[in-house]
Amino acid sequence: MLQATAKFSIGQVVRHRKHPFRGVIFDIDPTFSNTDEWWESIPEDHRPSKDQPFYHLLAENDSSYYVAYVSEQNLLVDGTGEPVEHPEVTAMFGELSDGKYSIAAQLN
Repeated sequence: MLQATAKFSIGQVVRHRKHPFRGVIFDIDPTFSNTDEWWESIPEDHRPSKDQPFYHLLAENDSSYYVAYVSEQNLLVDGTGEPVEHPEVTAMFGELSDGKYSIAAQLN
């Protein structure tokens, strides 16, 4: 039986390794748990392994806010210390300290 251990945690601010966006983690799947359609939309030579944690992010880039689903191998700690401006952050989280938000609301 595969046992995945998440490298990152809920409330942590991270950035994508290859694409220009960052976000705060609000949920974690121990392994891939999205649709086959989503998986197949990724070019085959860029698809990450399904056998690793996947993270749900309140994400932002220079032009928009959205929810992203990202494999662990494609995330890095965001060392800027800057808050995430996604409008849902304040509904889910409290204060930002040392790159991590405190949890302010009951999460599922």
